[in-house]
Amino acid sequence: MATETAGSEATTRRERLVGWFDGSLATLCLGSLAIVVVGGLVQVSHGAYSMSITSAWQAVLNPDVILNARAWRAFVFGPTVPILGATMPEMGTESLIVWNIRLPRVLVGALVGMNLGVSGAIFQAVTRNELASPFILGVSSGAGLMILLTLVVFTGIAAFLPLIAAVGGAVAFLIVYVIAWKNGTSPVRLVLAGVIVGTVFSSLQTALFFFANDIGVVQSAIAWTTGSLTGTDWEQVRMALPWTVVAMGLALLSSRQLNVLLLGENTASSLGMSVEKVRFALSGVAVLAAAASIAVAGIVGFVGLIVPHMVRNIVGSDYRKLIVGCIFAGPALMVAADVGARLGMSVLVGSDTQIPVGIVTGLIGGPYFLYLMRRQEQLGEI
Repeated sequence: MATETAGSEATTRRERLVGWFDGSLATLCLGSLAIVVVGGLVQVSHGAYSMSITSAWQAVLNPDVILNARAWRAFVFGPTVPILGATMPEMGTESLIVWNIRLPRVLVGALVGMNLGVSGAIFQAVTRNELASPFILGVSSGAGLMILLTLVVFTGIAAFLPLIAAVGGAVAFLIVYVIAWKNGTSPVRLVLAGVIVGTVFSSLQTALFFFANDIGVVQSAIAWTTGSLTGTDWEQVRMALPWTVVAMGLALLSSRQLNVLLLGENTASSLGMSVEKVRFALSGVAVLAAAASIAVAGIVGFVGLIVPHMVRNIVGSDYRKLIVGCIFAGPALMVAADVGARLGMSVLVGSDTQIPVGIVTGLIGGPYFLYLMRRQEQLGEI
């Protein structure tokens, strides 16, 4: 009898799993992985040292690297950290270029897209506003202001950029919430408050440029405020990866709470949820995810708005599916946009100049935002 009960419980769990992980989600995940792989191969094969797709693939799959535990310890912990012999192996020219210069850029892009996509999805549930995203709610500007302040003024604490960005993003979101509060909040007030706070913080970012004496710092700061993956390496991977793992884990565990929030405050309260506590806790997860991406790639706009909408149109509004979809679709969009940023100028005008990836996401996000506005009569609440 006990065996039959255990078997029925296991069957029920499998049915629940299959019930939400359906064909549309599987197709989205596989398609996104394909885009990341193809975009990554284009990235690692393009540059001053040109190589074919085949050569790039062979360099990526070099067994002397991918099967070398010391190499992975060096990648994860840094080659200067003496942890169990974390030293870089001897590599050929192509493997050295791919693994030390080009592949980290693809990984950083994937982490940034993942963080921004999930952050936008959480903010849209917390505010019940389909226009919400880290960029529009002012979180990106707040985190960016703190990071820019660190880069220009307090250069000695640059190792703590994700935490610093999280503090700036949290402060910005709190200010937005206070401005929007009037016997509760509304989607329109939250968006307007986010625009106000984002504009003020962006102006303060511009003002900081006048306090930088080094022209190199100013140039790098300008490139950083537009969002860029140029020059990223394993240091940025190591900086973003731990916070990404924490944020994605918390987001997946919180999918049920996010679904309940979508039912409205009254319904959520009647189900026993402490709405305000859950809302601010989930906002903290969203701020952490956004801060992890801003700390390594700067302010990349519209990804947090576009990705949740794309995923929602494919898999629906169930956050058990939506979070998983954003984890896969975010990297796909970001890697594809970075391919466009890296190769766009060479295709259009024959120049090797790379434009910041934030410009490409802005060119995609602006028309998409207009499409959302024109498509729906009631734009705002979800």
